Amino acid sequence: MTYSIISIMRQELGLVVIALLVLFFDLVVNEKNKQKVFLIALALFGLHTLAGFFPFEGGNLFGGMYSTQPVHILMKNVLNIGVFLVLLMSASWLKTPQIANKSNEFLMILLTTLSGMYFMISAGDFLMFYIGLEIASIPMAILAAYEKFKSRSEEAGIKFLLNSALSTGFLLFGLSLFYAAAGSIYFDDLTRTLSQPSPLVALALTFLLSGLAFKLSLVPFHFWTADVYEGSPMVVTSYFSVISKGAVAFVLGILLFKVFPVFEGLWQNVIYTLAVATMFLGNLFAIRQKNIKRFLAFSSIAQAGFILLGLLHTDNLGIIVIIYFVLIYILSNLAAFGVAQAVYAASGKENIEDYNGFYKTNPRLALIMMLALFSLSGIPPVAGFFSKFFLFTAAAKAGYYWLVFIAVVNTTIALYYYLLVVKAMFINPNPEPLPTIRSDKYLRSALFITVIGIFLTGILSPVFEYIQAMVDKF
Repeated sequence: MTYSIISIMRQELGLVVIALLVLFFDLVVNEKNKQKVFLIALALFGLHTLAGFFPFEGGNLFGGMYSTQPVHILMKNVLNIGVFLVLLMSASWLKTPQIANKSNEFLMILLTTLSGMYFMISAGDFLMFYIGLEIASIPMAILAAYEKFKSRSEEAGIKFLLNSALSTGFLLFGLSLFYAAAGSIYFDDLTRTLSQPSPLVALALTFLLSGLAFKLSLVPFHFWTADVYEGSPMVVTSYFSVISKGAVAFVLGILLFKVFPVFEGLWQNVIYTLAVATMFLGNLFAIRQKNIKRFLAFSSIAQAGFILLGLLHTDNLGIIVIIYFVLIYILSNLAAFGVAQAVYAASGKENIEDYNGFYKTNPRLALIMMLALFSLSGIPPVAGFFSKFFLFTAAAKAGYYWLVFIAVVNTTIALYYYLLVVKAMFINPNPEPLPTIRSDKYLRSALFITVIGIFLTGILSPVFEYIQAMVDKF
């Protein structure tokens, strides 16, 4: 293996090294020291995340199947930040008696799914894209069913696997049609060859978008989301809601902007329709939810609808706002899930009514939850306001004024149901509120990072400028 390969694929190879070291230490340490493997993995992944921000040259490998550019590295860095926070949040869960004996397997599976997302982002053809998709998807079914001693977790794993198989079938059929139309599956060849719309290309795009819509939980391909989120462990649910969704949003943006820009007349109308349906249905169903995980599941569906607004602006601004939105969405959603994780770990409660009077006994956690929900709803001055503002700006510059109006309406609906949780914590009476929760230092660290990020990523313009500089090199 030459130095150039190591340099270009350093992020993927770094994950492989960390996973192998976790496996090695898991084999050599005794049962008493098993928990120390988590600290080693956390430290190594933290270094891996920091290393991703050091500049290095990109390039192509394997005849163009794999490509790394500054924007790809940026997307992977955003995912790394989210995974690092998920690892911090998982520390106490991994120490529970039912999970402790297989905590290191969880780390390896998590890193495996992330490596698959890396390959999806850096794919130069549909074969590498599909390999990355499967590497990411199949282990996620294991994560959903990780609490196999709970029937609902097993059910979540089965539902995720079946729906994933169905979406992959749609996707593969679409890819076969692209090959039939162009005689190649390389992105550069498709861009050069497919210069005119045709019924075959339209059908191929339909199946491709349908397959990715399953992964992104877009309406009407969202039916699996709430059940899988509710049945999965809280940490896994947070991972599904931000990391996998963010990776698919990145890949979808790359495909539409860089591979199929000539067909924007075909796919923009589809994206427009999916955005409207996803925002409305996600928000309206979120109002009805009583379980906090189902509540956040439908909230994430609605947020996916907002992401689609960025796809309607086909120049670099579209990619910039998508990356910026996903970064802020990761910080905001993980802050909400972090509080929910603390509550569930301490009390086993996960219904919204259990949060009645939460502020009286846990003022800090209540404030963090409120801040996260305000960011998700887009209230200034927190970062969520700026992310939605730039999304609306991108859609407006593309001429989709009615869609921006619909998005504003849905932002108002979202604010209503987010305020229902805030009302439960601060206003609703409860003679016996949840007792004071003492979370571990890892979860506290994760929540601290998310809170700082929610404020600074919106207020500090260098964050947006850094993303813009990376995308302009694409």
